[in-house]
Amino acid sequence: MILRSLRTLALALPLSAAVLVSAPADVSAFCGFYVSGADAKLFNNATMVVLMRDGTRTVLSMKNNYQGPPESFAMVIPVPVVLQEDNVKTLPDAVFNRVDQLAAPRLVEYWEQDPCYVEPPYEEEPMMDAADDFAPMKSADADEELGVTVEAQFTVGEYEIVILSAKDSSGLDTWLRREEYTIPAGSEALLRPYVEEGMKFFVAKVDIKKVKVDPSGKTMLSPLRFHYDSEQFRLPVRLGLINSGGKQDLLVHILARGQRYELANYENVTIPTNLDVAPEARERFGELYTALFDATLQKNPQAVVTEYSWDASSCDPCPTPALDASELTTLGGDVISGEVNPWGGGFVLTRLHARYDKGSLGEDLVFREAPPIVGGREFMIGEVVEKGSRSSGVNNFQARYAIRHVWEGPITCKNPIRGRWGGPPAGKHSEGTKAAQDLAFAARDGVELKEIVREDIPELGVMAVAKTSEEMKAIVRSPGDDAAPAKEPAAAATAPKGPPKGSASANVRSACSCSADDPASGGASALLGLLGLLGLRRRRR
Repeated sequence: MILRSLRTLALALPLSAAVLVSAPADVSAFCGFYVSGADAKLFNNATMVVLMRDGTRTVLSMKNNYQGPPESFAMVIPVPVVLQEDNVKTLPDAVFNRVDQLAAPRLVEYWEQDPCYVEPPYEEEPMMDAADDFAPMKSADADEELGVTVEAQFTVGEYEIVILSAKDSSGLDTWLRREEYTIPAGSEALLRPYVEEGMKFFVAKVDIKKVKVDPSGKTMLSPLRFHYDSEQFRLPVRLGLINSGGKQDLLVHILARGQRYELANYENVTIPTNLDVAPEARERFGELYTALFDATLQKNPQAVVTEYSWDASSCDPCPTPALDASELTTLGGDVISGEVNPWGGGFVLTRLHARYDKGSLGEDLVFREAPPIVGGREFMIGEVVEKGSRSSGVNNFQARYAIRHVWEGPITCKNPIRGRWGGPPAGKHSEGTKAAQDLAFAARDGVELKEIVREDIPELGVMAVAKTSEEMKAIVRSPGDDAAPAKEPAAAATAPKGPPKGSASANVRSACSCSADDPASGGASALLGLLGLLGLRRRRR
């Protein structure tokens, strides 16, 4: 009876930005597009994808918000194999917000510490050893003539699921239209490559009576998760371009044991990071970041931007607590090989951000393993805080931006030490680390990048209008500082040659008591003990 109810369903075809032309042009990418038998104006206004990869197994989790008339609709996603009921489940909504916050670009606020403060002596001690790292169907004969076969059908949560296979894209297109779906012109050509590859089609019908609709008309669907085995690690996105209304954003989060991922078939760049910004950035952080992101793509057209790559069980600074073992299990740890570390350690969380339109996206996203990178920490390269990304032995890269307040009190000592940054002094308040979320909806062209950053961004050709004061620029300790230079971790010596774009040379030393999660950093966070790295040391005051 599942297929009998497909007549009035909307159809979503996969893993790209999904809006009808009547929807706003700038929205988060969806795993497909919507159509309906009644030609209703439906659109998805936000989607988040989380992939867990282990060997040849892929676990795909996605969260979609639907906005449209209160009637049943469906999503259709190409998958490489026939999925069974055991392959599919619904997830709690909260875990997606946790992943999004943890990997999002972040804004921090630092105050210069008393230049006359003298740190007490400290000893170094080894860190603890840690764990390793549907309408009435026509007859079966009619379907056979079109080459369409129903391979499986079952119910999960509010979804009635059907798995289809097709021998011919025109047959599949005809079948969909025969079932009174309103398919946009040109769909058959985009369906063809998937059919020719032998892909199956995962159809998830939603019973709108089983989901909640808020007063604004937004329907929150239960997130869906399914897993399969395939040698290729890819995300099909082309079908969603059929009714793309303009530029669209796609955020992909990948979890893998000790491994960062990047694109194999698109250029990869890392976002400029560790920029000092004006205080007004706190209220306009989303606008600031979209301006920086757009400038990065203008310089690197058709590139996919890495915004985060860090062990999922730690963070510094943390806009939200790191992921724990139960959350990793929810996102796929229960169906991959081996057990999830009880502390949640060992999984690297990578965030990739693409923004594209019909003219800039020609292929599905194909992922490949990538060497570790670091960047975006309170860590010194020579005499400045590190910029960009560089190769290392661990993944500690993030998009981080800082508001800095120079010391305003008296300086009474003979040899003041400038540029030590930390929390607010007495009488000042810190609002904590702020994450940039809902970036697809942030106003664009509202912030002039050069007006709000407080230093040049040479890789983008951006020259800051207002530079920081001499005190603000003094973010290194004076020559009298006796801090010993930090060494590169031993693992870095075996990292692949050729640092990523924007990499810097070595000669690294600790900047302040803020943690810098390179294994040799004197300020390394104690959470890194969970990574099982050798040679870690921390200060004991």
